[in-house]
Amino acid sequence: MLYRSLTNDKNLISFEEAVLKGLSPDGSLYVPKRIPILDDQFIKNLPKLQISEICKYIIKPYIGKSIPDSFISNIINDTLSFPFPLKKIHDNIYVLELFHGPTLAFKDVGVRFMAECLSFFYKKIKKKITILVATSGDTGAAVAHGFYKKPGIEVIILYPYNGISSLQKKQITSLGENIFSLEIKGNFDNCQNIVKKSFLDKEIRKKYVLTSANSINVARWLPQMFYYFLAYKTIENPVELIFSVPSGNFGNICAGLMSEKMGLPIKFFIAPTNINDTIPRFLKYEKYQPLPVKKTISNAMDISNPNNFPRIWNYLYKENILQLKKKLFSYRFTDKETLYIIEKVWKKYKYILDPHGAVGYLGIKKYFKKMNYKSSLKAIFLETAHPIKFLDHMPLILRDEIIVPSNLGVFLKEKRKEKILSMSNDFNNFKSWLLERI
Repeated sequence: MLYRSLTNDKNLISFEEAVLKGLSPDGSLYVPKRIPILDDQFIKNLPKLQISEICKYIIKPYIGKSIPDSFISNIINDTLSFPFPLKKIHDNIYVLELFHGPTLAFKDVGVRFMAECLSFFYKKIKKKITILVATSGDTGAAVAHGFYKKPGIEVIILYPYNGISSLQKKQITSLGENIFSLEIKGNFDNCQNIVKKSFLDKEIRKKYVLTSANSINVARWLPQMFYYFLAYKTIENPVELIFSVPSGNFGNICAGLMSEKMGLPIKFFIAPTNINDTIPRFLKYEKYQPLPVKKTISNAMDISNPNNFPRIWNYLYKENILQLKKKLFSYRFTDKETLYIIEKVWKKYKYILDPHGAVGYLGIKKYFKKMNYKSSLKAIFLETAHPIKFLDHMPLILRDEIIVPSNLGVFLKEKRKEKILSMSNDFNNFKSWLLERI
């Protein structure tokens, strides 16, 4: 498989090059030259296949010859070493829990996959690799732990001041070793802007083998397709299946839309957001107008200019708004609505939603209300993080009900010194700091 940038389909590169570069020299994202179409028999046999078989079959065409077949198997096994339960909430509404990994968030899958790919490439190029990543919370925690003590790889994480939960901050800042954290005095879009500018800066690129672990990187983005295939494998009779994916940077739902393009029978997707509602407004008014970021309790979605939406708009749907509207719905929800539904679902169904999963659930409920409920539809929303990560924002009646996962309990008991460097959101300040490290 070869890759091209969104704005230039002539300069084709391998999977290895796309992973190591992260961002195209023209400043746009990499996408596969083509989308492989799955065999009908594979879709038919999904329920009978092992998880490792399914995921290897899906991802192998995108890797091509960059990684040997046997090593791909090892990557898959290491990546998917924890469960992905699908649970029924009520009626035809199900939740896919993606928070059973080491940092209790769905980002663990893409990060672990990418970490193993980069470890393989490091042994090949024998040059130190620097990962530069912006985070609104869960990405940073997953990247910090996924790359912790990986030989030949260092990680620099930028996160917004006062813009992530206390637990997320602890997960990012307390490891040390090859993990460096920068607290940026701004919002996530400011952090993301610094990362993008760094990739386009010739001085920085000359001194660093620089790549990103954000979902702009194909090795982070593509493995997120696994979720949709695993859910399809698990659910009974998925004749009319829809997904509601709480969306911030739109990498997860973009992977879902890729899965559908490959041939997975998904009827449509819902991309619910918090009040940072650039995409709901775009689908309604057909004008792309990012506004200043507003802080919410679902902080991973506090993003106004989602990095991955160009992959959806330009690549998957060729800027055809009518086709996109047939496959994608998007609604906004407030913190008040989010907290209300968390409490209601607990009282009625004894299930604890995190603020992001709550937005996913709200997306399904709103769709059913607007379009009339159809008993033939089965709806799955993604629970992307464990509620314990947002304990300070959860309704008071629920805080004592949330069980601390055993692996997190061990982490919280350890006394680790947090190392935090604060910095303005000015790119030149960051550039100076970065170059002076060499």
